[in-house]
Amino acid sequence: MAAVSGKGLTITHAIFDMDGLLLDTEKFYTEVQEVILARFNKTFDWSLKAKMMGKKAIEAARVFVEETGISDSLSAEDFLVEREAMLQKLFPTSELMPGASRLIEHLHAKGVPICLATGSHRRHFELKTQRHGDLFKLMHHIVLGDDPEVKQGKPSPDVFFAAARRFEGWPIDSQKFLVFEDAPAGALAAKNAGMSVVMVPDPRLDSSHHAIADQVLSSLTEFNPSEWGLPPFESAEI
Repeated sequence: MAAVSGKGLTITHAIFDMDGLLLDTEKFYTEVQEVILARFNKTFDWSLKAKMMGKKAIEAARVFVEETGISDSLSAEDFLVEREAMLQKLFPTSELMPGASRLIEHLHAKGVPICLATGSHRRHFELKTQRHGDLFKLMHHIVLGDDPEVKQGKPSPDVFFAAARRFEGWPIDSQKFLVFEDAPAGALAAKNAGMSVVMVPDPRLDSSHHAIADQVLSSLTEFNPSEWGLPPFESAEI
């Protein structure tokens, strides 16, 4: 667990990413994209995945077809159509990541305003969360990738600015927000918004992507709220 570089800040609000952070859905994208690339005798690796994670679907799709050199054979739009058919069967089986429910339930119970800011569009969000509705209802609000206020995907800070504006008491100092992310683009988006970020990356992600974060954890189970001035876990929660 990395040391906290944001000590001394008073965090009052928390913003959560979803895919790969709260829900174990990134594996679905990897599985489907490997299937598609196999048709072109190409492989999908983590250097490419790192460039796609956290972005809006069409932005990630353009990265995919261009970086793999298949854009002459498969357009970004056609890639999304092909991928969608497979993903829709997988998303309803999404499981929570370790520590996700404990942290969200704790912050909500202690009155810490929390929200979701994800690049997923509404249809995907509904499929992914259909088994976990009670947990996501604890969010003060949810900002999705197809929200009209989100003009650009991560690493643009649009989604985090939109999320911040919807809390009661806006305007709020950006330094009072703590963002939880797993993706390099998401962590950079949070920093571009002037917010602190805790990164919980997949262990296969190259560690060079960790530098942007204020704290890097291997799991949400390692997060210690008191290090950020947030209410500590009760002994029964640990």
